[in-house]
Parts: sequence; C-alpha cells; structure tokens
Amino acid sequence: MSTLWAFPGQGAQQPGMLRALPDAAVVHDCLEQASATLGEDVRLLDSAEALQGTRAVQLCLLVAGVAASRLLIERGHRPEYVAGLSIGAYAAAVVAEALDFADALRLVALRGELMQRAYPAGYGMTAILGLDQASVERLLDAAEGPLYLANINAENQLVIAGSDAAMAQVAERASALGAAATRRLAMSVPSHCELLDAPARELAAAFAGVALHVPRARYLSSSSARVIREPQRLRDDLAFNMSRRVDWQATLVTAYERGVRLHLELPPGGVLTGLARRVFEPGQAVAFAGARLDTLDAMLRQEVSLDR
Repeated sequence: MSTLWAFPGQGAQQPGMLRALPDAAVVHDCLEQASATLGEDVRLLDSAEALQGTRAVQLCLLVAGVAASRLLIERGHRPEYVAGLSIGAYAAAVVAEALDFADALRLVALRGELMQRAYPAGYGMTAILGLDQASVERLLDAAEGPLYLANINAENQLVIAGSDAAMAQVAERASALGAAATRRLAMSVPSHCELLDAPARELAAAFAGVALHVPRARYLSSSSARVIREPQRLRDDLAFNMSRRVDWQATLVTAYERGVRLHLELPPGGVLTGLARRVFEPGQAVAFAGARLDTLDAMLRQEVSLDR
C-alpha cells in the first residue's frame, strides 16, 4: 500500500500559515531559502493584508507545503505519490524532486503576478454544493457572460469561474434548483478556464529556461488525473494548469485504484482531507495541520511496513 502527499490550492490560505509551521531547523532553513531567493522576507507574506494578493497567497502555499514536507522527509518519510490542486502542483513537483525549489519560487511569483494582472477585479470563483455536474453545466449553458466549470472536487462539489455578475446569477439559480450551498471563494482570479490562456502562455515561455527532472515520486496531475513521468509533459502540466480544469475527484480515484491507502494533506488546512474521505476508508485521510508529529510518524511508518 502507498501514500499520497496532497498539496492544497488557493482558497486554503490562512493568515499566519507560515508562522504556524512547526518550530524546527529544517523549516526555518526553508523559510530562509525562500526569502533569499525572492529577495524579501516570506514571513511577511502571510498577514491578512498581504494575502489579499494572488502572488502572496501562492508563494505562501508553496513554501508551507515544501517546508512541512522537508520536515517529514528529515524524519525518514517519503511519499510514493504526490499531487497538488492547482498551485499545489508546484509543491508536489518540488517534493518529487522534479523541480528545484528556487525555480519553483520564481515561477510561482511570476504565476501569481500574471494571474492578478490579467483580472485585477470583477472576476473570481464560486463553489456550488449539492448539485451534480450535469445540472451545473446546464446552468452554465444558460448563463449570461463568461462562465466555466473550473473544478470537479467531488460528485456534488463543483467550482465555477468567471465574471462576478454571471457567477451571482448562476448561484441564485443553483439555490433555486436545490443546491445545498453556494459560496464565493477567496479568489480574485477566474482560474482553470480559458480566460487564463494568455497568462498561461506567458508562464510557459518562462518555463522554457527551467530544468525539470524525472520525478522520484509518482506525480499525479490534477488536470488529467494521470501519472506524469516525462519532464516535458510535466513542464506543460505545471505551466498550463492555471487554465485547465481541475478534476480532483478523478485524481483521488486514480490514486486509490493504484493502491494508495493513506492520503496526507500538507499545510495549510484540511479541505482536501474532507474530500479524500469520500474515496478513502475512515482513518486513511489525515491533515498535517493540527496533527501531532509522532502520530504522523506512526501512521507513515505503518504504511511502509504494510507495503512490505
């Protein structure tokens, strides 16, 4: 049996998320490396005010995921599989040793800037809970304005992206149709749809000069829900994932079908853990945040012994 280390995407950010990481030398070294690479103190990026910006959010998510992973690796653990939802894919690629951390920091800083610059206001993303994909797609077909299905997080947990006006219209119609809830996400950018094709192409140009390697852990793409091994395909997956639909449900199912039995969500938060519990058995989906390190050690060691 195998373990999947899963890295959350934008929307999981929390003020103080970097300061909440364990007080360990390897974590401090990671924060120092990030600060030196970016030429700024990354610890200042996780304030509530700073997290209003897409660049700060994405950098904090990358640093938090890599720092927590390095702590677990130092304690003798390594994942068999990695996957990241949207920006989480960059931390996944770093932990799989397919992308250098310094390169990831520079690319993510650019990614956030490009996305924010493309849509500074009037756009974003909205979650719709309690309706199936066919019902949501019918609502999108009837919508006025640019609107797309962006994330399939679960059978009845979908995310749409587009203009504020169009999303508000669809949210109202979804509620009338019986949706359990609609929620505007803490995102100012319409990710995972063709509205971000242009910034994705700019990011791909920046990727051209970056070295990528064959992942040492199996890298699962949250866009295709398939394992990617070739560096060139990984380069494409990372550069363009901002403009491609996320199918997290299919990614989890693929992991389970390939023998993964422990899903570990790296910080911050526990949203992915809740989604994983729909696929994995009770006790097989756990979040780093809020867990004791010795408990995580025991769980990860147990998976290794069972695998043998």
